[in-house]
Amino acid sequence: MTVNILGVASSLREGSSSTRALKIALDLAKQNGASVNLVDLRETMLPMYSPNGADSPELKKITESVNWASVFILASPDYHGSMSGAMKNFLDYFWSEFAGKTFGYICASHEKGLTVMEQMRTAVRQCYGWSLPYGISVNSDEDFDNKGNISNLKLQGRLAMMTRDLTVYGSFIHKQFEEDIKNLESNTFAAFYKKN
Repeated sequence: MTVNILGVASSLREGSSSTRALKIALDLAKQNGASVNLVDLRETMLPMYSPNGADSPELKKITESVNWASVFILASPDYHGSMSGAMKNFLDYFWSEFAGKTFGYICASHEKGLTVMEQMRTAVRQCYGWSLPYGISVNSDEDFDNKGNISNLKLQGRLAMMTRDLTVYGSFIHKQFEEDIKNLESNTFAAFYKKN
């Protein structure tokens, strides 16, 4: 089973280190046999979420990518200990689309970005998504050279580990979730979710 991995870049900064790390992660995921796609919210900007609806060509395009994916990598800069507004706005648009799917996290931060990744993880958990128990923090000054290449071999290793884990566990979790949905009489999380 080929796993479909969608990377979501949420920095609006040109030359963003979180987006750079995400693109490297997607390239590594391809080497693990995954099909990959990128939503860069700097290039495809969503309108501000409104519960009354906000149809747009950008939303349609991103929704198709979200429905295609069985695994996500969310990448955000650390803004005052929180995720970017673009990432929060993206997450506000979706919820049922995340159920039974696996998520990994990248944060560009000078302070490890733990609260940022925990906030993204909390939002995903509320939408019945699964998360890797770790995330990856990048620091532009320490992890990349002036050409944008990774200079920290530990970061390269962690990105390789995350993409391998997302490919393997993401594939297994999504496949099992879909099988459980088909069996509505079973006492499983997926069957409960389908009934509601």
